[in-house]
Amino acid sequence: MALDRRVRRTRFAIHRALMDLMLEKGYEAVTVTEIIDRADIGRSTFYAHYTDKRDVLYASLDELAGFLRAHRDDGEGLFGFSLAMFEHAHEQRLLIRALLGRRGGTVVRDRIAYVIGELVREQLVAHNPAPAIPLDLLVAGVVGAYMALLARWADGDEPHTPAQLDAAFRQLVTPGVAAALGPGRPG
Repeated sequence: MALDRRVRRTRFAIHRALMDLMLEKGYEAVTVTEIIDRADIGRSTFYAHYTDKRDVLYASLDELAGFLRAHRDDGEGLFGFSLAMFEHAHEQRLLIRALLGRRGGTVVRDRIAYVIGELVREQLVAHNPAPAIPLDLLVAGVVGAYMALLARWADGDEPHTPAQLDAAFRQLVTPGVAAALGPGRPG
C-alpha cells in the first residue's frame, strides 16, 4: 500500500534531518530532539513514525537494501550489485560519507554490513548452499572486502572511479569465492 503524501513528506524530512545532523556532528552525537527540531515537526509526530533515531537510520538503510536488491543481477556473475552500489555512493557522496565516514559510527557501519551481508548470503546460497568454506565465514570475507573499499572511499578523497572500485572488489574476492563454491560454479 502506498504511503500518503503527507506521511512520505514527514518521513523524508526526518530522514533528511538525521543525515544532515550526522554530517555535522556524527551519528552518536545526534539526539531525537535535534532531529525533531531540524525536521520542524512535533515530538508526537516523530514518535508516530519512529521509535528512536536508530529506527530512522534502519528505515533509511532498508531503502538502500531495496536499491541493492534491484541491482543484484546487473553485473556478470555474483555480486551484480557491486558497481551499482559504488555508482550510487559516488552520486550520493555526502550521504554515504555521513553514513560510512568517520562520523557515521559503528551502528551505521554494522547495519550497512548487515544489509550487504544478507544480499551476499542470498546470492551465495543460490549458487551453492554448502560451499567448501562455512557460509558465515565466506559472507564475512566478501562483506569485509566490500566495506573496506567503500569505507576507504567514504573517509577520504579517493580518486578512484566506481568502475575501478568494482574491479578491485571483484579481483579481490572472485578467486576465493569461486574456489569455495566449487568447480564449475560462477564467480
